Amino acid sequence: MHYKAIFFDRDGTLTYGNKEKLTWYRETVEEWSQRKFALDYDKMMMLFDRAGYPKEGLKSIEQEKDFWKRYYEVLLKNEGVVSSLKEKAELLFAELWCNNDRDLYDEVIDVMQYFKHRGYKIGVISDTSPSLQITLEQLGLGKYIDSYTCSDLVGAMKPDPVIYNSALKSLNVSAEESLYVDDYDVEADGARALGFTSFHLKRTGQKESEWEINSLQEIVEYVERQSGKGEIENV
Repeated sequence: MHYKAIFFDRDGTLTYGNKEKLTWYRETVEEWSQRKFALDYDKMMMLFDRAGYPKEGLKSIEQEKDFWKRYYEVLLKNEGVVSSLKEKAELLFAELWCNNDRDLYDEVIDVMQYFKHRGYKIGVISDTSPSLQITLEQLGLGKYIDSYTCSDLVGAMKPDPVIYNSALKSLNVSAEESLYVDDYDVEADGARALGFTSFHLKRTGQKESEWEINSLQEIVEYVERQSGKGEIENV
């Protein structure tokens, strides 16, 4: 098999939340609300609904900006904040939307360089909004990445085949010619079912299958092993 491309998930695979930003976020909301602030997935989805996240997804950067401004206002109302609500929501938006709110895992640059220098096309597939490209360019990954496929613009979320196929089309490659890695097993499995050589990134804990890895560097090791067997040639 001649691999031509590698696709990555974003959050939990390439990036994680900036700890300083997250701490500032929590402490600021707690200062304004005078109570403890915690935000789990279910609560966030409830706030998304209240802020009017469109069922068809966000289709432009401007629409995304408008949504997040509404979201932070709804969040503060939910936390009991009443004074200067709009101004405080604007401050949260300015600090937290596409403002270096993510960091890269240690091995990401080395892995990107490995595949780029060997002629691979590189794509990112993420269940997110149009700012996907902005967030990764801020982290210096723009020079490596050839395509960005986000669920809102495609109209489908992983593991729906539609989003994977859209990513393949963007780089003009087949699933069989492509590697994929995701920190969510269901999404890694969805890509594998389509023919990708797909890895579940499990940064902690014991591996339970041959397709589970603890670091992105293990994909490089996989490619090197296969190349040594004469099964892979660089493009």
